[in-house]
Amino acid sequence: MCGIVGFSGKIEYKREIVQNMMDLIVHRGPNSAGAYTDADMALGFRRLSIIDLADGSQPMYNEDKSLVLVYNGEIYNFQALREELIAAGHTFATHCDSEVLLHGYEQYGGRELVKKLRGMFAFVIWDTKEKKLFGARDMFGIKPMYYTTTKDGEFIFASEIKSMLAHPHFERAVNKNALLPYLTFQYSATEETFFAGVYKLLPAHFFEWQDGEFVTERYWDVDFEAKDGDFEAYSAELDRVVHESVEAHRISDVPVGSFLSGGVDSSYITACLMPEETFSVGFEGEHEKFNETNEAAELSRRLGIKNVRRMISADECFEAFPTIQYHMDEPQSNPSSVPLYFLAKLAAEDVTVVLSGEGADEIFAGYEWYDETPMMRKYKKLPQFLRIAAARVARALPYFKGHDFIIKASGRPEDYFIGQALVFPEKEAKAVLRDEYKNGERVHDITGKIYARVKGRDELTKKQYLDLMLWLPGDILLKADKMSMAHSLELRVPFLDKEVMKMAEKIPAKYKITKENTKYILRHAANRTLPDEWANRKKKGFPVPIRLWLREEKYAQIVRRYFESAFAAEFFDTDALIRLLDDHVAGKANNGRKIWTVFTFLVWYKRFFIDFILPVYN
Repeated sequence: MCGIVGFSGKIEYKREIVQNMMDLIVHRGPNSAGAYTDADMALGFRRLSIIDLADGSQPMYNEDKSLVLVYNGEIYNFQALREELIAAGHTFATHCDSEVLLHGYEQYGGRELVKKLRGMFAFVIWDTKEKKLFGARDMFGIKPMYYTTTKDGEFIFASEIKSMLAHPHFERAVNKNALLPYLTFQYSATEETFFAGVYKLLPAHFFEWQDGEFVTERYWDVDFEAKDGDFEAYSAELDRVVHESVEAHRISDVPVGSFLSGGVDSSYITACLMPEETFSVGFEGEHEKFNETNEAAELSRRLGIKNVRRMISADECFEAFPTIQYHMDEPQSNPSSVPLYFLAKLAAEDVTVVLSGEGADEIFAGYEWYDETPMMRKYKKLPQFLRIAAARVARALPYFKGHDFIIKASGRPEDYFIGQALVFPEKEAKAVLRDEYKNGERVHDITGKIYARVKGRDELTKKQYLDLMLWLPGDILLKADKMSMAHSLELRVPFLDKEVMKMAEKIPAKYKITKENTKYILRHAANRTLPDEWANRKKKGFPVPIRLWLREEKYAQIVRRYFESAFAAEFFDTDALIRLLDDHVAGKANNGRKIWTVFTFLVWYKRFFIDFILPVYN
């Protein structure tokens, strides 16, 4: 697990620049650093040592040093690939997974290599003979990678955007089109980031850069092709695959622990892994729904595992929030990033690697939004053409009681479902923004491009696919990576595994969601290992008392200072923001998520555009 940076061009003082870029992500790899430079390219690497502690340093080279690798991640099938490559005549100098990428690139080429990999990764290979840069990101987007091109034609890439700010030709500017969709989604939902001209390499994509030309291509896509079969047989196979994935994800030369909440996902992973320690956090206060540490402690006790837990105060959260947004790189207002930051900090005191339960909801249909109410099931007995017509009329009318129900019951998720977050409806977002920030991509244009790839599929498949393409990489996995790496902790997600996904793609919808529960087959499979009360517990997520905190004068005043700032007025109608806050504090409305989303952006902006100190090159 590491951080990587690099750039092209014949600029002077390459070593100093790449060192400064690496210094900004030292948290991703505190154990060692390495750099490569030639006339055309500079590569940098920060290492968090996990496997082959003695010989896994990078940049790494092939035998004749014509290929140079920098790599962030873990390849879980590297041992099998290593044997295959040795049989093909390749010679290995180390026992780490990194070297598999170099020899795999030589043997198969980049385009075929990525299809063979099982793991989480973002890597770049510089071909010194062809003067070609090849890069790739894992199929789910577990590990991040960003890129941009300067006005001088230099190509820059990095694990975190903040590294790019150290490049003297990088022009720091806010992407004016990012704010509008962010206010709805709560995260950066487009390929371009909040930094103008900086892009994400999308999950399951590779790129090639040569002679100033950049091309990118998808190498994998989700294909939910359900195959009918016996429920118990599917359940047994799923349990086997999950156990096997956990075994693959436990490979490490350093201590491994597990995050543990009260839900089925992390509980199942923990019971399969059986680590020496589990880690849990909750919030101080009298509201039980914000604390699952008791359930986590009880399961740990039953399994004979030590549980390490702590309670977090509101003061700690507000104090840490600028640091949290700094590590995020882009504003991301999911409140669960806050406890995750503290959870990672807690775990990093004892272990270097943790396993967690992210991804189960997306691939096994665990969200309540995937299910239908009894009333909706009755309504859907009407012919779909009538429901679609009624939804079309409802969208054209002013809001009325039953408006959202009619639209959702149309049977077309593309008409209403944008993923797991909807903070500001688009009209409300535009109402609080200054004119020059109202021109971002429309929400349904963003989702429409994704829905087009699953046209004609069933409702559940459409919803799952959208979440896998947007919500999972843009929110869930982003905060998992950034919050864990902020504390030099490697987080692994066994549900988001190539082999588990193959299994999930086959499972019929009727086994995922039933009248009894969501994620039904996963719960049934987990019940082979977990007690009933954990296997069947309703999903809570990672609840955070944001709404309650913002009604306390102390914390409302912190937000008010940001809302009344001169820089807030650059982006927002600050009078409208203050009304949102005042109405919430007075109990007239529940504006907690809207307030938090705007506050998050302003905290991020202040950290990167007001307080950030750029390096000086003489």
